[in-house]
Amino acid sequence: MITPKPQPPKLRAQRLRDKIAIVTGASRGIGEATVLALAREGAHVALAARTAPDLERIAAEVHLAGREALPVVTDVTEAEQVQNLVNQTLERWKRVDILVANAGLYVRRPVAQVTVEDVEQAMAVNFYGALHVIRAVLPAMLAQRRGHIVLVTSMDGKKGIPPDAPYVAAKFALSGFADVARQELRPAGVHVTTVFPGRVDTAMIADLKVPWISAKIPPQQVAHSIVKALIHPQPEVVVPRLALALIYLNTLSPHLGDWFVRTFRLEGWE
Repeated sequence: MITPKPQPPKLRAQRLRDKIAIVTGASRGIGEATVLALAREGAHVALAARTAPDLERIAAEVHLAGREALPVVTDVTEAEQVQNLVNQTLERWKRVDILVANAGLYVRRPVAQVTVEDVEQAMAVNFYGALHVIRAVLPAMLAQRRGHIVLVTSMDGKKGIPPDAPYVAAKFALSGFADVARQELRPAGVHVTTVFPGRVDTAMIADLKVPWISAKIPPQQVAHSIVKALIHPQPEVVVPRLALALIYLNTLSPHLGDWFVRTFRLEGWE
């Protein structure tokens, strides 16, 4: 009897192989997890954040995965720096297939205490930071007649949670912009996906305690949802799925949505 030779394990197919991606807010949390998830799926990644050492560390991990990385120190509130990021990406790879606009800043202030400066600070990163990079990549994507833009907002962009008024205002603005962009850009071959994460276990809310029903999820879970939406385009992604309960309740009745937020203390505590 001839014993068959053992076969080497099959390599997992890389579903985004040789795609060119830009990820902002890439130095930690959801951004870092997304960069690594994209690399594992075969994409080459331009990664942007304000801290060079973090970008270099994550770029090294991308290289270990056998993919190319382009770390570019970028402040997304500065349009010229964002344009430089996109220019460098195009010079390196000649195209941009994927944009994940993830850079964010959590600004928390009760309405009775909120200042214009609070809202401007939240908008500068969470809305205008995304707008700058969308405007910078769109000419290339429209010329290619293909591309996929992923905008990472928040469940705060579906249902406002006290006392997050500045953050909520910015995330609602981005969600509304995405809703229009998705409809306008689809005929040109550019997909737009809006991602609405609940509480995520990142440094941004490290000091915030949350109830069990709004438990912090790992950033890798959000990154997995982003990759899934890139492979099978979806208009909107809510993660975790339990968060859909709040959306449904609030759609049925804002009064019920408010009750849910209040009863389960979704605002959290420090």
